[in-house]
Amino acid sequence: MFVVYLAGAAAALNVGKLPPALPSLTTAFGLSLVQAGLLVSAFQVAGACLGLFGGLLADRFGARRLMATGLLVLAGAGVAGASADSATALLAWRVVESAGFVLCVLPGPVLMRRVADPRRISVALGIWGAYMPSGMVLALLVAPWVLLAAGWHALWWGAASLALVLTVVLWRVVPPDPARGAVPTAMRALAGATLRAPGAWALAACFGLYAGQWMVVFSFLPTIYQQASLPPATAAGLTALGVLVNLGGNVAAGLLLQRGVRRAVLVAAASVVMGVGAWVAFGSTAGFAVRYAALLALSLVGGLIPGTLFATAPRFAPHAGAVSTTTGLMQQGSSIGQVVAPPLVAAAAALPGAWQNLWWVTCGFALLNVGVAVLIDRIDRRRS
Repeated sequence: MFVVYLAGAAAALNVGKLPPALPSLTTAFGLSLVQAGLLVSAFQVAGACLGLFGGLLADRFGARRLMATGLLVLAGAGVAGASADSATALLAWRVVESAGFVLCVLPGPVLMRRVADPRRISVALGIWGAYMPSGMVLALLVAPWVLLAAGWHALWWGAASLALVLTVVLWRVVPPDPARGAVPTAMRALAGATLRAPGAWALAACFGLYAGQWMVVFSFLPTIYQQASLPPATAAGLTALGVLVNLGGNVAAGLLLQRGVRRAVLVAAASVVMGVGAWVAFGSTAGFAVRYAALLALSLVGGLIPGTLFATAPRFAPHAGAVSTTTGLMQQGSSIGQVVAPPLVAAAAALPGAWQNLWWVTCGFALLNVGVAVLIDRIDRRRS
């Protein structure tokens, strides 16, 4: 379980390495604010296009094999990205990195279910949901020192090296994939069954709305703090703490689900807190301490959503053999949210009011997710 979790965190490290490096990349390549937003969202291009297909590959060819392949793609694209001599080249390699990320994280829930104690499946999947904040925290804590000592190229090299090491560890520690007799028509059947499952679509919409909010807040936060004249290390540290508390929400989701709390209640409550937290943090005139506390609440309680969704995917999948495919559709929704939201926020920040406009986008997404929570509750009751 620990190795699978680490592999997901290593993949997420490639998401988290960009925010603290954005000021350096802006200087090196002369990026505009909107171009910086595109660089943030580029990492989700593959997930937005191939999430369902990646899930099919995991169900068809094996979860361990696909996760190892994803780590290798991340390593290769990271090395190539470190050698980029233009913003276009860096953007292209970020898209390739996004493909490696998708291949790595989609098999995670299946591998967790394979190696976890059957009595603690919800807790294990809640822990898996924390792979993203774990990798981002590591990047946000380490990146300022690496950037200061050796520049952004070294940060890309370090992330690639970690992915390569974990490929070897994963292959040696995690049990091999069971033999499968599936044929190409089975992949079409998996896709068809998943696309006809209302629960899978509800999970995808919910994850997309959550991920869009969370990613824009914590991707642009270091830049916002630096524009407020905070030292880079302080800005990264404050952001890292905000990301770190998200782990608590993910783990708590698994524990609360195991105790019988309804899925829809967790999603709706977390969405309301995220909307209010975004308004206090970016739309109010409260003092810095109050606004930062609102960000912590947004991240901590918001972590209930991914933890709940990963634990719900096996229940909402059309059958046991389509869990990865359902997770793939869910990841595709997450990626679409992360592709759409950063440019929207960057464009809003260019209007009068600057970063105070951020809360309009996040609150809109939060309100929509309350509606999705109602749909999830209806599907959950029907399956019961």
